Amino acid sequence: MNEIEDRNALADELLAVIRALKEHRLNVGAAGNASARCDGGYLITPSGLLPERCAAADMVRMTMEGTSKGAGGLAPSSEWRIHRDIYANIPEAGAIVHAHSPFATALACQRVDIPPFHYMIALFGGHNVRCAAYATFGTQALSENALAALAGRNACLLANHGMLAYGRDLSHALAQAIELETLCEQYWRACQPGPPVLLSEEEMAQVRERFRHYGAR
Repeated sequence: MNEIEDRNALADELLAVIRALKEHRLNVGAAGNASARCDGGYLITPSGLLPERCAAADMVRMTMEGTSKGAGGLAPSSEWRIHRDIYANIPEAGAIVHAHSPFATALACQRVDIPPFHYMIALFGGHNVRCAAYATFGTQALSENALAALAGRNACLLANHGMLAYGRDLSHALAQAIELETLCEQYWRACQPGPPVLLSEEEMAQVRERFRHYGAR
């Protein structure tokens, strides 16, 4: 495929992912957004448009300087700064998902990190999933807070807002977001009888080592 065909295929996949977020009950209405790295920048979902009313042609092409390119005329997601800054600072990030999923958002409103209550927390790169400090949506401050929370991690919560996850491609980013929401629900439920028993740093280090070969053929 040539460059245009590649970008069109990526737009089709991005549209499928933003619709999948709603199907998996991670987003409601026009909440949340997703993006994928492409030549010279990234494709991102448009602002304020319901997934079921989006077309692949509505995906907004952004440069790393923060300007949009190409036809369509739609504004990019208000969180385009977070996506740009992750791509600029984390080379392994190929796609990003941001959602207002129920359990991740509930925990984000408590402004708590998710501790090592379950070994699958290691899937996100460390012994916990951090909650980024609060900042108004769509601002550079929120992007900077998210980057700080993502240090050594591939997912975080955003205080009083939602969750953020990145992956090597769109299908991986979507899977990470679904896994994070599942763990947030499990943590919420585990806390109901009282604080759950946490795994030690040594136990989590052993899990992270095993995850280095997780899914390898």
